[in-house]
Amino acid sequence: MRIALDAMGGDYAPKNTIDGAALALKALPEIEKLVLVGNTPVIEAELQRVGCQDSRIEIFHSTEVVDMSESAARAVRQKKDSSVSRAIELVKNHTVQAMVSAGHTGAVVAGSVLKLRTLPGVIRPAVACLIPTENKVFVLIDAGANPDSDAHHMVQFAIMGSIYARYVLSRQNPRVGLMSIGEEDTIGNETTKEAFKLLKRTRLNFYGNIEGFDLFANPVDVVVCDGFTGNVVLKTAEAAAQAIFASLKHQLFKNPIRKLGASFAKGAFQTIRRKMNPDTYGGSQLLGVNGICIIAHGASSPLAIKNAIRAAADSIKYELNPQITKEIEAYEGMMKEVGARS
Repeated sequence: MRIALDAMGGDYAPKNTIDGAALALKALPEIEKLVLVGNTPVIEAELQRVGCQDSRIEIFHSTEVVDMSESAARAVRQKKDSSVSRAIELVKNHTVQAMVSAGHTGAVVAGSVLKLRTLPGVIRPAVACLIPTENKVFVLIDAGANPDSDAHHMVQFAIMGSIYARYVLSRQNPRVGLMSIGEEDTIGNETTKEAFKLLKRTRLNFYGNIEGFDLFANPVDVVVCDGFTGNVVLKTAEAAAQAIFASLKHQLFKNPIRKLGASFAKGAFQTIRRKMNPDTYGGSQLLGVNGICIIAHGASSPLAIKNAIRAAADSIKYELNPQITKEIEAYEGMMKEVGARS
């Protein structure tokens, strides 16, 4: 497996990206080549700092970095030698099979669509994010690529998310839910009501509408929404989890008696933290583009970078794109037949 890492992308790059690369190389012997894209002297200094001399590492020099505050479209057009653009080009040229970036999400999406194009039949790509709950993990799609989506886009998101859940999460017949403000099919905005009608006509295992409290209480396997809603849900869930853990820690260490009680439950707390830690899942895949692009959180820790690289390796192994192309084409063909008969 050949993977490119945007070594300069992220709030704590290149330190965390190089630390994460070193962890990934130790844990993933199936990686044949890991191309670190960015400023060569800086990357070499970081590799020396961590004592990493793995022969599978290659460095691809680039001179520019996309800042998090920049316009995505402008950055892709003007910063052609940025680390994220060069990493995407390595996928395009088949030098690598996948790329990973914790940098500017918009630049990754815009650059991937511009350079890789979408798969046949796919109108818009979507970010598929894994969200942990008490009993299982579900796929949230779209988690931010498309703030404005119509019902047809959302059906395609559902198809791609269902394939992702089937292969990556091993769900044989994944249940698909549509994010709305009520369970009834007549509730929601015009887009979600139209998407509901279209999803009922697909071959997907469509559960129906789900509300916010359903996400963690009785989760389906795939939650479908537009990118605006999905990104709000994702960031709200992350912030709520952090606030709960911080408050719990504060209360447990408030006095000696509580500290003693907390020590007996330490194992349980560690298990919950490990299960709910987004770093465990590493990154989100941009589904629908003609290549494999993994988007990690901007504040990714070394563990998150390592697991984002692992996610890229998994995506190479599962070969999702041919399955997406096949099922999108089947759905579009079915819709044309229905339209011709009506």
